[in-house]
Amino acid sequence: MGNKQPETPHLPRLLIASLLHLKIFSFNLEATLLSPLLSSVSPMLLHQTPSLPPSQLLPPPPLKDTESSSLMHNMDDDVLFQRASMVPRILEYPYKRLPKVAFMFLARGRLPFDSLWEKFFKGNEGLYSIYVHTHPSFNMSSTPEDSVFYMRRIPSKTVEWGKASMIDAERRLLASALLDFSNERFILLSESCIPLYNFTTIYNYVIHSDKSFIDSSDKPAKDGRVRYNQNMSPTITFSDWRKGSQWFEVNRKLAVEIISDKKYYPIFEKYCHKPCFMDEHYIPTIVNILSPEENSNRSLTWVDWSIIGPHPGRFGREAISMEFLDQIRFGTNCTYNGMPTSMCFLFARKFFPDAQQSLLELIFCSN
Repeated sequence: MGNKQPETPHLPRLLIASLLHLKIFSFNLEATLLSPLLSSVSPMLLHQTPSLPPSQLLPPPPLKDTESSSLMHNMDDDVLFQRASMVPRILEYPYKRLPKVAFMFLARGRLPFDSLWEKFFKGNEGLYSIYVHTHPSFNMSSTPEDSVFYMRRIPSKTVEWGKASMIDAERRLLASALLDFSNERFILLSESCIPLYNFTTIYNYVIHSDKSFIDSSDKPAKDGRVRYNQNMSPTITFSDWRKGSQWFEVNRKLAVEIISDKKYYPIFEKYCHKPCFMDEHYIPTIVNILSPEENSNRSLTWVDWSIIGPHPGRFGREAISMEFLDQIRFGTNCTYNGMPTSMCFLFARKFFPDAQQSLLELIFCSN
């Protein structure tokens, strides 16, 4: 099963204008939720899908749908990155282009929350693309043909936590997603991630954002500045150095910059070793160097670091409740497109697989 949609009959201009007006009104309604008053608004409103979803407003591009075929290929990383970094010189497309969000899953094997994600994506075909990087020995052939994850695995290699191979996998996912010109926003997720809202809310939040979401902080603590290696200078200076969560969301411009980098990656590969973990420093640092104005300096993925240790807290079925989810959704203040809001996180991790049924019942209870 792919994400290809049937062709939509030609509509009169007046009807198209009316539908576009409805789309703008729909988003403006959601935008009002992203305000200081958000905490006083019922969370259930954020779950309601507009009566006219974006997928019905414009037809999909009349080009080959990359979702309908396997993502496997024989390109090595250098060739893949080079091809993905080719930016069209003509910015106007020969078709009405509906922007998609690329959901990139970094996993070891089967996604433990596949049922949750299946429900999340259902009915939104044409608005998303899925890419999965797994351990190379994992066999995804058992994935049902009607699954959104069918044939969505990219050529994968072994990943070691904290090492350059982790960044290689992230760049491999980005490059694979960049090959589809309809992808405008790119979200990196782990196998233990869950969505906190329905698809429409998350799609509108990222598509209409004027910033990318990368946690890139100048932290003086022992896991921040102290990891900087003086041998990185002068290419990467002490003032350039940043740390942050590896789970990011970027626009197309930043995605191209990340996979095109040949200046900073070799420096990190040579000098960033334990206790320096490349996945916590590479992207936060190069984004700070190349395009700091593009970044919001925060991640969209919530994690619990209240327990001191090398890994965040994990939550099972017994921890799941509406109060728990709402605390994650609205318990933090931040800015969105220059406006204050308490809607700062769209995803959360880490969760045990036994939490899936409870999450299904609560997250989509109003859909």
